[in-house]
Amino acid sequence: MFDDNSAHSQDSSSSTSLAERSTASPEDSAPESATPRQQPEMAQHHDEKPATIATTEDFASALETFTTESEEAASEDNVLKGTVLKLTATNVVVDIGAKSEGMLPLAEVLDHEGKPKFQPGDEIDVMRDKGETEEGYINLSHQKAQRLRAWDEIEKAYNEKKPIQATVVERIKGGLTVDILGAKAFLPGSQTDLRPVRNLDAAKGQKLEVAIIKLNKKRGNIVVSRKQVLEEEQTEKRSKTLEHLEEGAVLTGVVKNLTEYGAFVDLGGIDGLLHITDMSWGRLTHPRDLVNVGDQIQVKVLKFDKDKQRVSLGFKQLTPDPWLDASHRYPVGAHVSGRVISVTDYGAFVELEQGIEGLVHVSEMTWSKRMKHPSKLVNVGDQVDCVVLSVNPQERRISLGMRQLASNPWDALHEKYPVGATVEGKVRNLTDFGAFIEIEDAIDGLVHVSNLSWTKRVKHPSEVLKKGDRVKAIVLAIEPDKRRLSLGVKQLQPDVWETFFQQHHVGDVRHGKVLRVASFGAFVEIAEGIEGLCHNSEAVDANGQPIHLEPGLEHDFKIIKMTPEEKKVGLSIRAVGEEASRTEVEAYKHPVSSTGGSTIGELVSWKRAGNENN
Repeated sequence: MFDDNSAHSQDSSSSTSLAERSTASPEDSAPESATPRQQPEMAQHHDEKPATIATTEDFASALETFTTESEEAASEDNVLKGTVLKLTATNVVVDIGAKSEGMLPLAEVLDHEGKPKFQPGDEIDVMRDKGETEEGYINLSHQKAQRLRAWDEIEKAYNEKKPIQATVVERIKGGLTVDILGAKAFLPGSQTDLRPVRNLDAAKGQKLEVAIIKLNKKRGNIVVSRKQVLEEEQTEKRSKTLEHLEEGAVLTGVVKNLTEYGAFVDLGGIDGLLHITDMSWGRLTHPRDLVNVGDQIQVKVLKFDKDKQRVSLGFKQLTPDPWLDASHRYPVGAHVSGRVISVTDYGAFVELEQGIEGLVHVSEMTWSKRMKHPSKLVNVGDQVDCVVLSVNPQERRISLGMRQLASNPWDALHEKYPVGATVEGKVRNLTDFGAFIEIEDAIDGLVHVSNLSWTKRVKHPSEVLKKGDRVKAIVLAIEPDKRRLSLGVKQLQPDVWETFFQQHHVGDVRHGKVLRVASFGAFVEIAEGIEGLCHNSEAVDANGQPIHLEPGLEHDFKIIKMTPEEKKVGLSIRAVGEEASRTEVEAYKHPVSSTGGSTIGELVSWKRAGNENN
């Protein structure tokens, strides 16, 4: 609290002259409790818990006491040598010779710890005070004797305006009582430091350099100021600092205060701000990660505003920027090691050295696609090995990979699961376009919706599979560079289309059932799992009249077109009628024998009957 370096440099600008301090503020005057005659009263006040900063009325009262106190001086100015006879709870009995005994308040001989400085038999300097006690003892004062002996040096320091050493004795109302060469003096709370001090009790026992700002020998009143000494020291330091203070200069300072955004450094009478961004090339969460209050550090002056007396400092600028040669020290493909300093949803930041961080993207942590969050693999503080993937010194970025240190399972997939091989796995996910099957850790294959069934028109894989099902499939294709594995389930069964095209040809007549109707025609099942299309232009009878096709109706259809590579079959009802007409004509041209065939009249009747049925 009373460290000379603890005050802010700007406080000196608000300091007042000695004359101003002597008259401007009532709080700077000695309170009544500081006089020797009021020591018992002072001891009584000492037992009370004083306020941190005395009120204006207290100081006004103290000033009035200092300036208007009645001229009551000791009746004797001679210092007597006495011997301590005994100490009571409140007084000290002293033998002053000539068969005379006197008494002085015990408070006058207590040190800053509250212990008596004299014991029975010790020699003590005293002076006579007016009157006698009720017990008949002569009133004595040890403080007056001390003050008289010390007065020459105190007066000299006052006249020459030189500081003098004082020891804090106790906390009293409005400030502190200090001891100067045995004489008690008053140090107002406002004069204890450059900044207001909230806990004056902590100063007890400290030795301070003070300036004497008020002196009244007749009353024995002394008022001192530590603030004045600090201001003078600060002014002197500032003058010396300003001689060397310029942008680019390297100076030594002491850390005075820490904030979330930086540290204030005392350069010697003037403070500079060391911002957190200028502390380290690396990442800092708080300035205390690098410095503490009281640390002596070297800093570089980055900016100096002479008019506003503001100084911006840098610490990291004392060392080269590590990114300048980062591409040479961390070439692509190099194996590096670092500490995880941050984990995010998209990856982990790894500190390779102070000021150099690299990002391991979540996609570069493992070959598996199912890692939900980087924290499942790494934590802050972990030491990890990585491979440098790319370096960009201009943007201060390094991309790192961890999975590259492990063998890529996709590289050996052709050998392990060749095309055509049967594999088994678990359904991990279903999408609109297919199902993903896990055949081993980090290896998923896709069964497209078109490869689920030869015969069934599957609109969504959930019609055939459920998540968690174990299924077998055939390896259809492998693309290691794209990490793609194509699988098929229907390939485990014979291709009904291939069999159909082998057994049937254009011109064959098949009996079929209408499955569904479109605007351009009807889809007809002509074999199990085999559909053909009968276009509207082919759905007419022998007379050219349209035939209305509805789902569920059955007809004979003639195959008029086959496209094996596209698995398409064209059907026609009209062609069936035309085939019947040709048969009739052939029968007319080449009548069969009466023994086993039909007559022309029978054929005509059959034709007429057929038309009536249609």
